[in-house]
Amino acid sequence: MPHTPALTPRRERAMLLTLAAVQFIHIVDFMVMMPLGPELTRIFGISDAQFGLLISAYTLAGGASGLAATTYIDRFERRRLLLILFAGLAVATLACGLAPTFTTLMAARVAAGLFGGVLGALVQTIVADTIPFERRGAAMGIVMSAFSMATVAGVPASLWLASLYGWHAPFVAIAGVSALVWALALRQVPTLTGHLGPKQTAEGTLHHLRAVLAERNHWRAFGLSMLMMASSFAMIPYITIFTTTNLGLTAQQVPLIYLVGGVATLFTARLWGRLADQWGKVPTFRLIALLALVPILTLPRLAGVSLVGVLVVTTLFFVLVSGRMVPGMALITSAVEPRRRGAFMSLNNSLQSAAMGVASLVGGLMISRDAQGLVQGYERTGWLALGCTVAMVWLVGRLRVVSGNRPT
Repeated sequence: MPHTPALTPRRERAMLLTLAAVQFIHIVDFMVMMPLGPELTRIFGISDAQFGLLISAYTLAGGASGLAATTYIDRFERRRLLLILFAGLAVATLACGLAPTFTTLMAARVAAGLFGGVLGALVQTIVADTIPFERRGAAMGIVMSAFSMATVAGVPASLWLASLYGWHAPFVAIAGVSALVWALALRQVPTLTGHLGPKQTAEGTLHHLRAVLAERNHWRAFGLSMLMMASSFAMIPYITIFTTTNLGLTAQQVPLIYLVGGVATLFTARLWGRLADQWGKVPTFRLIALLALVPILTLPRLAGVSLVGVLVVTTLFFVLVSGRMVPGMALITSAVEPRRRGAFMSLNNSLQSAAMGVASLVGGLMISRDAQGLVQGYERTGWLALGCTVAMVWLVGRLRVVSGNRPT
């Protein structure tokens, strides 16, 4: 009989920390490309827009695989699918580390995106399947702290390895750590079959997808996801290029952006989760989203500031921009019935990936270089983020929570 096990507090925490570790690998694998921007543009002789395409290759591939996953993700036991996808991501990441040319690196990034695009959605689905709505904000805070750990440890360590052994080294190291996390997931993530019903036919699968697409509330949730991603990734891929080129940061100083920002978000991610459960997820989301406009509009206009000044602004950026995701994802995962959650989250992740990819491309097209090689037009990405923020603050109030309980 399909079921979702009731977990003891200790087992629940172990599961959440394991899922956070899976997310850590997934996020580091994606994020490490961005601070490598100056080196990759130099080594491969590519433009900023081409570098944006390299970033987008991962997210657009993730979007395509997420779309395909909507037809099968709810037909399989959650843990087994998690392990298969995670193994695929590890192999693709190793291929990135072994890539000798820009073309082969692009192909490997596409492969990594095909697995990673579904993996992120599946992790969030497992959290929603196992944690009741009234505690889901705190649970999402734990899993979302993977972003903080990625910026605190993953990205600086990756840049350190790149400085010693070249840009290939971080990807090889990530693949190695993935094997350890895979073994941890095998042990700590429970078997989850509560979403499974009678064996689906191909017609039944398409009916399942049509049911997800037909619900207006789902599209409000999708819209909120896409706005969060677009407002972030029009700016994030170009932070390193802007701070090194226009603000004079050295390659040795760049990891401080991620280290300091990550330490701060490591504490605030769980704080946002607790506040969302206590104050309400919609008010908390709106507060964080509006506060995030301060660093969003300030960062592109920085000039002649010290390293400390740069770190203050970038840290606020990471704390508040990533902070929106905690109450935001708690709401989004609760906008769908449990039996359709896997397909819903997979499609949601697909649309998120598409928004990230398009935003990265648009951001790259918005900026240019002057005769001295300085970045021009970065402030335009801030205005794009402002428009997205206004839209999401309005849209989140129209989102209806329809799932407060786990599947049975």
